[in-house]
Amino acid sequence: MNDVCVLGSFMKDLVASAERRPLPGETLHGTGFAEFLGGKGVNQAIAAARMGARTAIVGTIGEDRYGEEFLELLSSNGVDTSWIVRHPSLGTGVGLPLVLPDGGNSIIIVSRANAAITTADVEAAADVLTASKVLSVQLELPVDASHTALRLASTAGVTTILTPAPVGPVDPSLASYVDILVPNEVEAAALTGLDCNDESQVPMIARELAEDWDLRACVVTLGARGAFVLDRIGGFEERIAAHDVDTVDTVGAGDAFCGSLAASLADGAGLVDAVRLANAAGALSTTVNGAADSAPDRVAAAALLTSALRPR
Repeated sequence: MNDVCVLGSFMKDLVASAERRPLPGETLHGTGFAEFLGGKGVNQAIAAARMGARTAIVGTIGEDRYGEEFLELLSSNGVDTSWIVRHPSLGTGVGLPLVLPDGGNSIIIVSRANAAITTADVEAAADVLTASKVLSVQLELPVDASHTALRLASTAGVTTILTPAPVGPVDPSLASYVDILVPNEVEAAALTGLDCNDESQVPMIARELAEDWDLRACVVTLGARGAFVLDRIGGFEERIAAHDVDTVDTVGAGDAFCGSLAASLADGAGLVDAVRLANAAGALSTTVNGAADSAPDRVAAAALLTSALRPR
């Protein structure tokens, strides 16, 4: 049995840095360039593994250099790659992030092989999906594949987590297999039409999503403002404060949060304690450039959390 299984995407990130976003039709000199391995699925799997969880990933890559890089990275982090499909003609997915001086980012993704995953591929991975304690899914893959994975896992009693990104209309039948929804500010606002920038509306957003989706819990991540947890089973809500860190790059922070959350829940932590540790992991990830490479280990995340909780 694995602790965490991730169904998700593989994206080779080609990252440009600039002082601002270009205007329509404008060519703008950048201030830097770097290449990183990412994709929400890979980021979350590595984050979970670094938090100590036995982790497997299900997805599709190309038979190209980028695909080989992913296999090497995942294996070196202890992630089981047995369930990865190699597509013979489509290349591995690529992401094109633009990072601003304050660490904020915008990202264009080109799915390529990620979009080729089929329900048959997912069904072939049923053994690992149903034998894990927690399944984490995002929306960078075709909805049929995500639906199949969530259905198989939920039916088997696996705790299911969905990151609704990229955000868009969600099939109600998909929602019925989700235990914990983890949207960020933009995604939560898009799904409800409410304003996450208004602190008074954040609890309303979580309640609306939890009720509409019939969730066990909803965790809204708020970037530099921390997170908000609503646990319908436990019957409580809690605001989790942000950590004061030196942010250089927010790419992958949400994935570090979700991977850590999945690992902590698989380890038996209660929801609020798991979110507190995930919040620390997400904060630490912003202090390192890149996506997958920025995920901290459990020792570092726990140290930051302990220092934040220590009386001053």
